[in-house]
Amino acid sequence: MLSQTAEYALRTVLYLAAAQQTSLHRASEIAEALDIPRNYLSKTLHLLARAGVLTSSRGKNGGFRLAKPASKLTLAEVVAPFDGPTGARICLLGRVACSDSDPCPAHARWKSVSGEVSTFFRETMVGDLLESPVARVKRA
Repeated sequence: MLSQTAEYALRTVLYLAAAQQTSLHRASEIAEALDIPRNYLSKTLHLLARAGVLTSSRGKNGGFRLAKPASKLTLAEVVAPFDGPTGARICLLGRVACSDSDPCPAHARWKSVSGEVSTFFRETMVGDLLESPVARVKRA
């Protein structure tokens, strides 16, 4: 459902959220920790910074961190620079024109699923994912 870049962005933001909010993290450190190609991640980090999801600092002690607390950052904000607004419904079968009046074969069933996915991204905060029991076990 998410593009590779949006997935990397989400993983990166979760990594930064789990780390200390006050410290800066270099692209190379994040890339190694998450096993993401460094050059690819570097471009993703800069797009996240441009979108206001991250702040960045250049120089010897530079790096990236979240621009706001994880509890106030939605998943939709994280993936929007890469996959567009999560509220926009796209045709599951890739049709340009797909609506209630001109539906594709999957439209009726996909419409409700798409709405649920959109709601999930808009209403779930990055901090919510860090508070789940699974997240606590994996971080330990």
